[in-house]
Parts: sequence; structure tokens; C-alpha cells
Amino acid sequence: MSRRDATVRLRHMLDHAREAVAMARDRSRDDLNADRQFNLALVRLLEIVDEAASRMTPEDCALYPDIPWPRIVGLRNRLIHGYDGVDFDILLWQIITQDLPPLIAAPERHLSPASPSAS
Repeated sequence: MSRRDATVRLRHMLDHAREAVAMARDRSRDDLNADRQFNLALVRLLEIVDEAASRMTPEDCALYPDIPWPRIVGLRNRLIHGYDGVDFDILLWQIITQDLPPLIAAPERHLSPASPSAS
């Protein structure tokens, strides 16, 4: 994978994470039960974030050591593989409102125009 491919995947992660957080803004946990499309949209956005992270090579991950790669991929595993063993809505809401905002900061740093890895 080229460095450009890693940057594209990082951009996918950032864009979809931002969209999920923005979509949840001014909404509540109860909206997940009341609005199935909202619920499914958030799940899909997280799937893209996590899939992009899982496609990064170990070498590419090493370029961005401040990004918690195992944690991001772990979010995917919790959503996809734990769907029948956890309270899905609470888990989803926690990821969107608590876990995702801090995860957005690192890709933002790397993709900012001043960052050497942004080129």
C-alpha cells in the first residue's frame, strides 16, 4: 500500500467519524430506539471508520503511532461480533458520544495542511 492509500484511508476514517458525531449532535440515546434509520446510519458510518482502520498495514499504522489502532478496530469488533451479546443501542451511543470524539483528533492532526504526513 502506498503512503497515498494510507492517507486516503485516514481521510475516510476522519470524514465518517465526523459525520457520525455531527449526526448525533442534538440527539439523544432514546432517538436510537425511535429512529431506526438514525440507528442504522450511525452503525454504517462506524463500520466505514473501523473498516478503513483495519485495512491499514502495520507499516502505515507505525506512521501514525498516536492513533489507537487496536482500539478503533476493537470498536468494529464490538459492534459487528458483539451484536447479540451486548445492549447494542447503549454500546452504539457510548461509541458515538464518548469514544469517537477523542479518536477524531489524531487523524485531524495528521491530515492538517501543516502536517508532513498530509502531503
